[in-house]
Amino acid sequence: MNRINLLTLGVDDMAASLHFYRDGLGFETSVKEDNPGIVFFKNGGTRLALYPLDELAKDIDAADPPQKSGFSGITIAFNAKSEEEVDAVMDQARKAGGTVLKEPERVFWGGYSGYFADPDGFVWEVAFGPDWQFDGQDMLVID
Repeated sequence: MNRINLLTLGVDDMAASLHFYRDGLGFETSVKEDNPGIVFFKNGGTRLALYPLDELAKDIDAADPPQKSGFSGITIAFNAKSEEEVDAVMDQARKAGGTVLKEPERVFWGGYSGYFADPDGFVWEVAFGPDWQFDGQDMLVID
């Protein structure tokens, strides 16, 4: 089980989240409507899905659905190819309605990164490393 195929985000407002990811950040999907039951984005490699939070919680345990509370300890990452790309993505997220949690800055490991939260509070890191390499599908090469 050494792969992740799909990350599903349980969202409170499907229309707002779809607008943020599709229209604001440019994530690709075949979904044309504004308030679908589920959305799958066509990312390189792993897919990203949006699904109503209350339905996702009931799917996990209908009798006692889990409750969302605070920072989950998980971040999603976008690995940039330059510091300028980090700044551009952070600006794009801000303009789309995201909340910048940490402005991009040089960090202890030698890179440049910042954090933003989407409308549901899911935290994204946008980072650049000077020694990073990418494969033909723009996936970070990690050995």
